Amino acid sequence: MGIKSVLFTVMAASALMVSAKPLTVSSPDNSISLKFDTDKGIAQYSVERNGKTILNPSRLGIDIKDGVDFSEGFSVARSSQDSHSETWRPVWGEEAEIADNYNELRVTLAQKKLAPGRTLDIVFRVFNDGIGFRYEFPRQKDLGDFTIMNELTEFAFADNHTTWSIPAEGYRFYEALFRELPLDSMGYVSTPVTLRASDGTHMALHQANLTDYAAMNVEATPGSNTLRARLTPWMNGDAVYVTNVRVSPWRTLIIADNAGNMALSRIMLNLNEPCAIENAEEFCKPQRYIGVWWCYHMKTATWEAGENHGATTENVKRYMDFAARHNFGGVLVEGWNHDWATWDFSFTRPYEDFDIAEINRYGREKGVALIGHHETGGKLANYERQMADGMKLYKDNGMHYVKTGYVGDLLDDKERHSSQFGVRHYRKVIETAAAHNLAIDNHEPVMPTGLQRTYPNLMTQEGVRGQEWDAWCPEGGNPPSHTVTLPFTRGLAGPMDFTPVTFRFENPVMPQTHVNTTLAKQLALFVILYSPLQMASDEIENYEANPGPFQFVCDCPTDWERTVFPEAEIGKYITTARKEKGGDSWFVGSATGDEARVANINLAFLDPGCTYRATIYRDGENANYDTDPYPVIIEQKDVTSDMALNIPQGRSGGCAIKLTKLSK
Repeated sequence: MGIKSVLFTVMAASALMVSAKPLTVSSPDNSISLKFDTDKGIAQYSVERNGKTILNPSRLGIDIKDGVDFSEGFSVARSSQDSHSETWRPVWGEEAEIADNYNELRVTLAQKKLAPGRTLDIVFRVFNDGIGFRYEFPRQKDLGDFTIMNELTEFAFADNHTTWSIPAEGYRFYEALFRELPLDSMGYVSTPVTLRASDGTHMALHQANLTDYAAMNVEATPGSNTLRARLTPWMNGDAVYVTNVRVSPWRTLIIADNAGNMALSRIMLNLNEPCAIENAEEFCKPQRYIGVWWCYHMKTATWEAGENHGATTENVKRYMDFAARHNFGGVLVEGWNHDWATWDFSFTRPYEDFDIAEINRYGREKGVALIGHHETGGKLANYERQMADGMKLYKDNGMHYVKTGYVGDLLDDKERHSSQFGVRHYRKVIETAAAHNLAIDNHEPVMPTGLQRTYPNLMTQEGVRGQEWDAWCPEGGNPPSHTVTLPFTRGLAGPMDFTPVTFRFENPVMPQTHVNTTLAKQLALFVILYSPLQMASDEIENYEANPGPFQFVCDCPTDWERTVFPEAEIGKYITTARKEKGGDSWFVGSATGDEARVANINLAFLDPGCTYRATIYRDGENANYDTDPYPVIIEQKDVTSDMALNIPQGRSGGCAIKLTKLSK
């Protein structure tokens, strides 16, 4: 579990604030300043960074049902300030230690004329790399349980910045391509929203600690630089039923000098609660895995039982043998349970040709874990009736991982995935899994908000247009820019189960669809697209046919001591370097979008005065995704921290590098 190593808290004296004088709070390094005040009874805040406006005065407030008005008539009743500094250790992650330093302003607002005695609290935290704030609703005489219709929260940006976002409607499960648009042209979009100012400042708007609340989306208006919050409602139009949980999620804004520093922000994690699972390190273990999975997309096997059933005891053992030979920790098996023919799923009854006890015995003998699968079809009532029994079956067989799925436009044919209804269900699954020592890979989720700090068994999630789209997308698969955009958009929300490393690009099932990368870029994505449970997507025969390049995947960890971004431009190119946890080796993934380029990889992140052996897997001569994606050159050279590697990369190409420490 997470371990606090340093903790320092100072509480400033509370003061009665009856005047309209603005309240201010700055980041620990004084680079970011947030101002709060009330203007004619309306609460508002603004943000500056290094003297430049980030957010103009932006409204705050809540639209509440049945005559309760939390939108105006506010005055500041009291305020207090707090400072906090600690370093904590996640169970797994992109770093072994995370600094959590902020200054806090807590404001209590009163509505003396509208409702004498009723108050609303707003808490602001200002970090060196951004801000977070949330609403708190103290239970009081004039405010028991109530219903939120929407938030009045605004983000009034200083200019019409360039943005990357996906629409909040019209796409299933966040599986859309991020669009590069002017801020005022975005429309109604999901978060995270990534923004780039004309001076190169990069920002990302999202939320943290989504608990018993609706997900926040935002809406842009043509001609305006202001984004307005819109909560995902229940189907009856209500947004949030406030009962025992009396706080909103944190609204977060990362502010950084460049794309790489933006991606290194840990504001979202810091605004979640510490680890709540005492024995998390015993079963929430990062690993590489393969799966009886891509064969279904290629139509060489079926989920349902029959002549070509994929989830047979014999076939799973074959995959386990491969995993053991190549140092993979697990094998995912979909299609193991009744009834994939009707989607009336049982979570305790295996198909007759799948011996779950024997497979687990065999896996333990090989040192390979069976990763279970619970596809619900979005039928929550059916799943919740069986969930505890289904998880007990896994626990009784010594299993510690389950992939959950919710393929269905509406949950129980009535509510949206990102509504409070969906949020409540997903939390119930996480907590039930934790009670059974199970870690979760959640597909068709609500967009992640950092809950993995509190519940490390929520190890990875989909919520992304992943590699499977390269198997059946009628438009031809994911475009080259997609994977060099994701780390700075969806990736900011947390680990994503993209399932990289497909080695066979031809698709006999849908010939117009293919993988739009070189093979070397597929290797790079294993490092670039972060997930502690990282799946190599392809059928094992295609890896056996390419043992040289596949060696990089076999060597690459999925848990990290440190992460850096030596170079990056959203949608154009990225280089990601990660140091293995508990070791001295570094792994680098570098990739391009639509254009070929020469990567300039500065090795300053290596230990000074030490020599490293670089094993480089790069695009072969003239390799390009659309003409000849397969050539890979494997070469070695010795390097030090004062050097740079200049490596040519084809269109949608890349390279992967293992850096092994040789001497001090």
